[in-house]
Amino acid sequence: MTAPSPQRAAYTVVGGGAIGGTLAFALARAGHPVTVVDTDPAHVAAIRARGLVVAHGESRTSVPVAAATPDEFSGTLGRVLLAVKAQATETAAAWIAPRLEPDGYVVSLQNGFNEDLIAQHVGARRTVAAFVNIFADVVEPGVVLDGGAGALVVGEVGGAPVSPRVRAVVDDLRSWGPAVASDNVEGYLWAKAGFGAMLAATALADAPMAELIDRHRPAMAALTGEIFAVSDRLGITLEAFDAFEPLPFRHGTDPAERDAAFDRLSAWLRTQAKDRSGIWRDLAVRHRPVEVTTHYADVFDHAAREGLPTPLLRTVMDGLRSLEGAPDGMSEARLAELDRLAGSAVPGRPDDQNHPAPAALPGRLPEVEQAAAVRAWLDEHREDMVADLDAYTSQGSASDDLDDLAACLGWLRDWLDERLGAPDAEEILPRAEAGAGDILVRRYPARDAVAKDARPVLLLGHYDTVWPTGTLDDWPFRRDGDHISGPGVFDMKAGLVQAVWALRALDALGLPRPACTLMLNGDEETGSLASHEAIVAESHGSRLAMVFEAAADGAIKTARKGVGLFTLTVTGSEAHAGLDPTAGASAVDELAHQILRLAELRAPDAGTSLNVGVVEGGTRSNVTAGRAVGRIDVRVASAAEQQRIGEAFALAALRPVDPRTRVEITGDWNRPVFERTEQVAALAELTRRCAALLGEDLREASVGGASDGNFVVAAGTPVLDGIGAVGSGAHARSENTSVSGMVARSALAATVLVSLAAG
Repeated sequence: MTAPSPQRAAYTVVGGGAIGGTLAFALARAGHPVTVVDTDPAHVAAIRARGLVVAHGESRTSVPVAAATPDEFSGTLGRVLLAVKAQATETAAAWIAPRLEPDGYVVSLQNGFNEDLIAQHVGARRTVAAFVNIFADVVEPGVVLDGGAGALVVGEVGGAPVSPRVRAVVDDLRSWGPAVASDNVEGYLWAKAGFGAMLAATALADAPMAELIDRHRPAMAALTGEIFAVSDRLGITLEAFDAFEPLPFRHGTDPAERDAAFDRLSAWLRTQAKDRSGIWRDLAVRHRPVEVTTHYADVFDHAAREGLPTPLLRTVMDGLRSLEGAPDGMSEARLAELDRLAGSAVPGRPDDQNHPAPAALPGRLPEVEQAAAVRAWLDEHREDMVADLDAYTSQGSASDDLDDLAACLGWLRDWLDERLGAPDAEEILPRAEAGAGDILVRRYPARDAVAKDARPVLLLGHYDTVWPTGTLDDWPFRRDGDHISGPGVFDMKAGLVQAVWALRALDALGLPRPACTLMLNGDEETGSLASHEAIVAESHGSRLAMVFEAAADGAIKTARKGVGLFTLTVTGSEAHAGLDPTAGASAVDELAHQILRLAELRAPDAGTSLNVGVVEGGTRSNVTAGRAVGRIDVRVASAAEQQRIGEAFALAALRPVDPRTRVEITGDWNRPVFERTEQVAALAELTRRCAALLGEDLREASVGGASDGNFVVAAGTPVLDGIGAVGSGAHARSENTSVSGMVARSALAATVLVSLAAG
């Protein structure tokens, strides 16, 4: 092995994985003093024991390099090659900053866009941009598999002219291969974002990259087209690298030219020793979270600001997240679905009924500075929000305790006056005679709104909970750091606190907002039987509704199942079961037959569930049962399924198995189906873009539980549901939410309201 030459520049490689290990090996083999710093003790120990090894097929070559974990490293840093995963950039940059010499610098040899984050820690002057496309993998501690040729470009940040230090780094890195200097690293990074999206999509299935890209050209073209639409809007000049030519993959390119580019790309990929992506390896082999979801945060952010849709890219990222810890779910059917989505994403071509293309966005995005100001203001008032949730949670509000509900509503009115001032108008809709809590309606005026649709936004919630009176005696509000628990904190007291503080933030900052109607009912947990008609009537005069029910694992809810509550009653005839066993007609037997019939109505693929949760019947074991009852819960995801179940129930009532019995099904649909209409999809897209302004990657979900949003959507008014608390444990003693979640979701609600005021 060649001994390091003191004339050669020394390098510290932070992150000795596929990229860092490959470059550290090349530099050390060329005589440069190299130190690898890596957080994996086993990797570090292996490098110390036998050197850094690069495998080429069956052959292995080793070079000696120094290696240390961050805790073991001592001294200062000069030339740093940063090659950690994108999600580790923050931690690594914070570690580097206090150790970096005044004239030292950090070269970002990573996937994704990381230069701005690095510069926040070490300064822009000490940050160097780079683009890297190296096909390599760590196959065991201390061993990197060389996957073939690649590309490496280094330049100053911001497109500044190539500097002497960039030329020096490039000269040294040519010990690896064709490294070049450029004043347009950004053009390479955006081109890599398009190519990388293809590779990310191939990790949804277990097959070679070249084959999957070739077989699913519609998805791959649409995916890169989404990204390059953003880069075009930003004025980026895309740069070709390896066998990837970005220009043919932009929207509006001649299909023949694109197919030729696909041919060249797939042919080149087939020559590479590495036939599957590092993303696939993270999921299928290492069983660890992927970094690629971090890479595209900037793409989503820019797309949101520019008003550009990214449905395929979001689908790929959501698919990869779903495979983390569950690689058995890899399937080429996922790519076939992307092909279908690519077809429906063509302008002017409608999507299917289950996932309609969004209508025009119902608002205009606010400025990034406005969103940031809202988030900062709410963060400053997080303890006030916690105090309000504490006080609100301490008000008992069981759905069946009218006295507690009345007291809670009185507390809410005083609190709302204190936080938001007197409304333009207030209405109390009495519901005590119906055995339910009263309905509170408060109307707040618009401020500086310029939207053409001046109808108010309905802010919808409920103040009742499932928790019986007395629960607070042994389970009060508790806070442990960021974690909050207590009866109703998740469903949905935190949601109301967030809504009120969203309005308060806009008032404090003088930001525009639409007219808002706050409507709270006291019987949601028992089906809103006494309030749903008033809710629907209010929705008819509203532009849209924001339902502050809890989120679904952080996701907003754009579809909910319809809920039916039915009772199956069988009437038979009693007789002595021992003395005259054939004389009677058993209602219990008939109920058993009917339950088995009903079970055949389940259709999981269509989203239909049916549960007979309570069964009761008969009087004594020696008496043939004269009456039996089954209580049924039905959930359906479409109006067609609702109709099918209704027809089947009618038929069951007419066809008892034992003609001596009578079968009756009573009850009704408690809540209609909440379907993801075009207007709901558009509102969700607006909310995702607002979340991106706040640095959040917001998902949407379809859930089995229902809310008052079901009534509103069925009545024709679009709904944003699940914008309330982030947490878990609804209706359980594990119910919880978080302080950080309250701040984030309140900021999101406020940002959406600003956007609705503007468009």
